[in-house]
Amino acid sequence: MRTGEPLPAVGQVLAALATGLWQWDTATKLVTVDAEAARLLGLPAEQTTLTEARTRARLHPVDWNEIISVVGLAVAEGTLAEVRVRIMDERGRVIRTVRSRSKPSYDRERRAFQLIGTLQEVTDPSPGTPAARRAVTGDWRRSREAFLLDAGRALAEARSTAEVLRVAAGLSMPGFSPDGLAVFGVEGDRLTIIGHHGHQPGDEGPFSHMGLATDYPAAEVVRTGRAVYLSSPEQYKARYPLTWHLAEQFGRQSWAFLPLTVAGRTMGAWMAAFAYPVTFTPDERSVLTTVARMLAQALTRAGAAETERELTDGLQRSMLPTLGPEIPGMSVAARYIPTGGGLQVGGDWYDMIPLPSGRIALVIGDVQGHDVRAAGLMGQLRIALRAYASEGHRPDAVLSRASRFLHGIAATDEDPADLRFATCLYVEADPETGVLDIARAGHPEPAIRMVDGTVLKSPTAGGLPLGIDPDADYPTTQLVLEPGETMLICTDGLIETGGHDLETGWARIRAILEEHKGDDLEELADSLVQAVHGPSSHHTTGPLADRREDDIAVLLLCRDAEGCGCGDTVLAPLRRRRTMLTVAQAEPERVAVARQQLRELLHDWSSADQVDSAVLLLSETLTNVLVHTDTDALLVAEVAGEPGARRMRVEVTDASDDLPHKRRPGELASSGRGLMLIELLAHSWGVDPRGEGKSIWFELHEAESPDGAAGTDGDRP
Repeated sequence: MRTGEPLPAVGQVLAALATGLWQWDTATKLVTVDAEAARLLGLPAEQTTLTEARTRARLHPVDWNEIISVVGLAVAEGTLAEVRVRIMDERGRVIRTVRSRSKPSYDRERRAFQLIGTLQEVTDPSPGTPAARRAVTGDWRRSREAFLLDAGRALAEARSTAEVLRVAAGLSMPGFSPDGLAVFGVEGDRLTIIGHHGHQPGDEGPFSHMGLATDYPAAEVVRTGRAVYLSSPEQYKARYPLTWHLAEQFGRQSWAFLPLTVAGRTMGAWMAAFAYPVTFTPDERSVLTTVARMLAQALTRAGAAETERELTDGLQRSMLPTLGPEIPGMSVAARYIPTGGGLQVGGDWYDMIPLPSGRIALVIGDVQGHDVRAAGLMGQLRIALRAYASEGHRPDAVLSRASRFLHGIAATDEDPADLRFATCLYVEADPETGVLDIARAGHPEPAIRMVDGTVLKSPTAGGLPLGIDPDADYPTTQLVLEPGETMLICTDGLIETGGHDLETGWARIRAILEEHKGDDLEELADSLVQAVHGPSSHHTTGPLADRREDDIAVLLLCRDAEGCGCGDTVLAPLRRRRTMLTVAQAEPERVAVARQQLRELLHDWSSADQVDSAVLLLSETLTNVLVHTDTDALLVAEVAGEPGARRMRVEVTDASDDLPHKRRPGELASSGRGLMLIELLAHSWGVDPRGEGKSIWFELHEAESPDGAAGTDGDRP
């Protein structure tokens, strides 16, 4: 090259120096080599991309381990990685020694090494020189021990038969690697093909369902439990002339058939076929025998796991029903996620039951525990509940009978110390009116997602969990599901998963329901499960340890309306919220629950003073019913209209015919001011006689005070 001429390209320089270029990405497990590097590896001289396993098969196994350690050290020290490597042919013979120099880097996001380097042939140093002592050396026994450790780890981590076969196909044995594998099983007196590699689909046909008495190596291995090694086609043909034509078409040169033995029983055979002659030295036979034993153990474990999964999947399908026929005017979605105890079915369940009255019953429950017994009790209890409901009993009667049933099972159990109970929520829904009759046995309360996305927990009366007291009572609470509203009922696994307690868990569920923008009920069910049990749940963990040991059951019931996306029924669009609550004479503490419900209903009301006024007036009207009558009170609170110009209506109904009278109490009087407060603070109010009883109601208008001023209540007298 003359002075002043442009420098030659890098590729030309490397080719002139007989230096190959290669690139390795451990994330994709692919190695790209140029033509010179391919030639040095004993491959055709053309640029190609190799798998990591195929590249490893061309290198001495001891040298491969050296490369891994040198690369890690070079990354830590920020230096070049240099190593001498012996290249081997298909028969395990060393054909040359090369020197590899590379600059490795580590990608933290992908958690992988990326290497670009050169490959150049070097001469072997003379024995006894320092260079010879520094060369990569090692005995075959050490390399094969390392291979067997890697193979054992990979097979131990395989969780299915298909995974075991993929691992077996990817094993790069030191010095010799088969290019055809087949695993034979036994059914009765015939061989079956469990899986194969290195063959075309359909090639297994002649070998499938072959009789064990057939003159075929795999059949002989299963019969005798002894391995068969065939080093050449001539040896195969001479020993098995009747089935030689079946193997001849594949063009292999050597075969090893080894028994797959577990606990002294031969469960099948493993075939390793080679495209080149293999002598099967004692060392090679030892490696193959060890791999066969590990393969048999892995297949046994995978088979047992698959059988268990099939059993539990069948149990789940039989115990958890598919949702029944469509409900006119309503839509239902359900999910069940088994988590606890390692089973695919546990103590949680849901059910939908058509009733003789034309209504629909929705049931969700949770039997104590996460084991097989909990699953068995769940199945029995679910059948009992379905039977009681199908007889036409009311919700309270259904739960009372179910509690007595579960208590009877526990009383006759062989282990009296292991008594179980179950929580349950039973909802009887009227598709025409949206009326819900709810009975609750120690279960989390339902939540209602209103048309505008507001979510309220619905306080419902409840009793003890099923199975504790055979004579327990379960009061019924009545709610109305308005068009476009969705009711959520679930087990505590949905609430507490992710380290949450009941309080923080409900806050998370409420946020999911309110932030969900999709209209489809199935999408909402998936969002709930993904948010609490999928990868995103780790971003919103609770204050407790996230152990994820409880099952999850979810039921969603939507009353269809135009634009809600739940079903095909089209009703007039509504912009209103509504809540209903019963306050019994024997439960004065529910007045506080009613106040909290009203505050949640008005959570986005523009005037905080009006919210306080509404809560005060509600407390007065409910207290008047409890003090001056002997009947229960029914609260119905409703918000209607566009934000900023809405109207709130609160109505309290009781069964007494005595109408309230406005009085002028003295300064020291302890009562008699209820109607005066209503008259002062409400925009309008009234008392409406009913057929049985009366209804006291009042209304407040958003951003408008009773005397006509806007914004606050500061101008009231």
